[in-house]
Amino acid sequence: MLGDVEAFSGFSVNDIEKAKEFYEGTLGLKVTEMNGMLELRLGGGAVVLAYPKSNHEPATFTILNFPVADVDKAVDDLSARGVEFEQYDIPEFGLKTDERGVARGEGPDIAWFKDPAGNILSVLAADA
Repeated sequence: MLGDVEAFSGFSVNDIEKAKEFYEGTLGLKVTEMNGMLELRLGGGAVVLAYPKSNHEPATFTILNFPVADVDKAVDDLSARGVEFEQYDIPEFGLKTDERGVARGEGPDIAWFKDPAGNILSVLAADA
């Protein structure tokens, strides 16, 4: 029934202007503002909606993953743009990030960071 529908995902933010500046200016996504919401255009044509929510609570899971050819280069580039990477040490999941915020060895290399609303994003190795 819905197999041919071009579905999209969405998530909330607490400040549309800060979100637009981050997703467009810092991450370099194509962003369209309409009706007080943001359309984030991802590579391959996918669209994600960011909508304002006055009682927003950040997602406690990764809402967007960006596959990249070189995680270390992506971390360097994003760090130069002011992005801070998360540090994790969760032995029960075998998850520990290095000093740069990159988890290596258990699955693809991956580094997590947050948007201005506190939602979790990642860059991860595309070839893994």
